[in-house]
Amino acid sequence: MSDLLRATPGELADLVRPVLPRPDDLSEAQAVRAFASGAWTGVVEPGDAVGGVVRSMLGPTVGLRVVLEAAVGHDEPRPGLLAGALVEAGATLDDVERLDLVRALKRWRPRLETGVILRSFHTATAVGARLLVPGSPLWPSVLDELGDHAPVALWARGPAPVPAPASSIAIVGSRAATAYGEQVSAELADGVADRGLAIVSGAAYGIDGAAHRAALAASATTMAVMAGGVDHLYPAGHDGLLRRIVETGLMISEAPCGGKPSRWRFLQRNRLIAALTAATVVVEAGGRSGSLNTAAHAQSLGRPVGAVPGPVTSPSSVGCHALIRSGLAECVTSADEVLALTGVSTDLVVASYQGRRLDPETMRVLDALSTTATRETDELAVASGLSLETVRDVLAELDLSGAARRYGSGWRRVRGRRDG
Repeated sequence: MSDLLRATPGELADLVRPVLPRPDDLSEAQAVRAFASGAWTGVVEPGDAVGGVVRSMLGPTVGLRVVLEAAVGHDEPRPGLLAGALVEAGATLDDVERLDLVRALKRWRPRLETGVILRSFHTATAVGARLLVPGSPLWPSVLDELGDHAPVALWARGPAPVPAPASSIAIVGSRAATAYGEQVSAELADGVADRGLAIVSGAAYGIDGAAHRAALAASATTMAVMAGGVDHLYPAGHDGLLRRIVETGLMISEAPCGGKPSRWRFLQRNRLIAALTAATVVVEAGGRSGSLNTAAHAQSLGRPVGAVPGPVTSPSSVGCHALIRSGLAECVTSADEVLALTGVSTDLVVASYQGRRLDPETMRVLDALSTTATRETDELAVASGLSLETVRDVLAELDLSGAARRYGSGWRRVRGRRDG
């Protein structure tokens, strides 16, 4: 029998509390449930639907206990034990038979080693990772839309919270990106970040890295969705980039610390990138690029997809052209067109400020301001189409309210204050 079954609830709660964002807010039973959710991340592969059914019907704590009893300490797994628990919880025999519990238990059995599970928690504590579980205040509830394929929990590393999906854009593309692709990725990320949105990508070489670097240069929030544990900065060539993301943004993974990236996990993490953002933009993609997998997940979730056109002679743009030609993605060439995918108006027509509807003049000045570049009053007048006197009056009001700040002789918009 597994050593986990011999641990007291208090011991399990003490083990998990160091990695919980708000440990003092949870009862012992809630802490044990969080521990079970964290343990499950090392037992099942991302997107394991059978594991999702077991947890949804039995709960993560009881589900883990029953799975341990059915799989560990015997020559062969005992699927009848798990089947009986599911039937008692309301499943029909037909439902249970379709789950193929024998295969599931054999699949999970090698990972039910107590030492490995405990080590993942100790490593998470050592690197300062946090465990986010469904139902907690910091859990991105949009992931629940994935149903039985939703992650059981997320491991997070970095000071930023998971950005709101409505204010996040995924920028993905080929690892073997061209100079053109990396330039477009950086320009789109910079333009989107300048409008206060977060950039989400997969930290891979090429398009992903260009998007993350541009977001960091713009002092914007960027989140890297990893295929392995957040303790492992992968790929090695992005060690410096990932350390910067950990310092100011966020890394997340549904794999526990110690989990290694694999082709399957790269494909599965793409569904998280799609689910956690308002739209997915594919900058460059070959005919078999994993970025097309991200686009497919976005489409299945009803999220808009954009694709950047490239030279017709470039193999790196074949996938993008196929998406556009088939009508599965809209052609995008600028940050404004990316925002248009999500329904965000670049004219801020429906924006509100300090609890009231913005007047047109304020909207125009806000839209002319940048969060990263200092702009002179006369530049703002040209960009907004307003007189210098009107721009000065609006800037004075925005300065008082904290929405804009003077830097030398110029002005910048305060990030996060554009939409009130």
